[in-house]
Amino acid sequence: MRHMATAAMAFTLALASLAGCSTDSRKDVRFTFSKREAISYMQDVVNDFNSSQDRYRINLDTSGVDVVSASFVRGNPPDLMLANYNFEVARFIDRCALSDLSSTDAASTADLETFGTLMAQYGECKGRISALPYSIMSSAVIYNKQIFAEQGLEVPRTWDELIAVADHLKAVGIDPFYGTFKDAWTVGQGWFDYAAGGSIDVVQFFDQVRDAADKVGPGSPASFQKDFAQPMNKMAHLLSYTNRDAASRAYADGNLAIAQGKAAMYLQGPWAFSEIAKSAPDLELGTFPLPMTNDPNDLAVRVNIDLAAMIPVDAREPEGARTFLEYLYRPEVIHAYNASQLGFTPLIGASAPDDPRVAGMIPYYSEGKIYQGPSVLIPKSIPVFNYAQAMVTGGGIEHNLSIIDTDWSRLAYRQPKED
Repeated sequence: MRHMATAAMAFTLALASLAGCSTDSRKDVRFTFSKREAISYMQDVVNDFNSSQDRYRINLDTSGVDVVSASFVRGNPPDLMLANYNFEVARFIDRCALSDLSSTDAASTADLETFGTLMAQYGECKGRISALPYSIMSSAVIYNKQIFAEQGLEVPRTWDELIAVADHLKAVGIDPFYGTFKDAWTVGQGWFDYAAGGSIDVVQFFDQVRDAADKVGPGSPASFQKDFAQPMNKMAHLLSYTNRDAASRAYADGNLAIAQGKAAMYLQGPWAFSEIAKSAPDLELGTFPLPMTNDPNDLAVRVNIDLAAMIPVDAREPEGARTFLEYLYRPEVIHAYNASQLGFTPLIGASAPDDPRVAGMIPYYSEGKIYQGPSVLIPKSIPVFNYAQAMVTGGGIEHNLSIIDTDWSRLAYRQPKED
């Protein structure tokens, strides 16, 4: 009986093994996704794809960019990446470690005329389309529509109009701006980027400082000390219109304060809307570009490539990766994702988001009046967020801009020289 029981158990295990093999013979595709706020949404997209076909099984990997970078070193990169487009992932492009996507349907529908130039600011592998834009985040000044309406204020379109609005609000006891300077990134992505992006030609500036390489400084055609001095001094002027405790307030404090109507304007991106809505779901908010000159034609909004799609050269399942890539770029899929995140869809002829909170940015975005935030175009080894934070907390503008010049030159000097 003991032998019979053993044989029966072995037979049962064999059947189970065979059943497991027969039920799912799909090829596994490793898909990394870096936007933590949208993980649950993207998991639903993956589930929908997996249930729609029987050739590939997409496995969502959210382990983060550090793990992904290490996987390239080990020769085991993901099959498909949908990641924030920054200097970290651009390293793979410069080294031609990513596949050419030019033959995909996704590439033919992506708005590369608009965003290809912005993506090339990070780096490129000549002759290849190594990455495709998937989600564009546009950001500008968030303002409380009710406060503006009660005070009879119009959205400012020039620097003088902005100062007049701020003076009026301050006179009636309302903080014009809410500052969250305790968190350095909020200064860098907001105050620093808006002030510079609204004042200079960002693409031209970074082309010039890259050409100057290790000679960036007061004597070079472009430098942070020269070109950023006026924007940063104007930024410093706006500090007198912030809450008195701005230096000790963090991002979460700012979201709550705006929800409670404690200030009229907030220099943050659309990611703040969902946080504000937790405390004030019915609060009417709008957006407008920060005017830094007295010419309305200079108005522009900050954008960043929030997500870009990439397939490594060494992907183990490149065909499965391309199949899922094409699925992700189906209009109904990519539009729905961006609508859920208040992002702009980077497809040719794509409609803008219909959320009224971002409506103020749409005319500028549609006309191509956009710029990438200077803070994201500076290599991470230069702690620009900390320098920006120092500038708004009394560390000195000229001093910190000269440090950025020095850091840039030192970093360029250490880079390998081309033959």
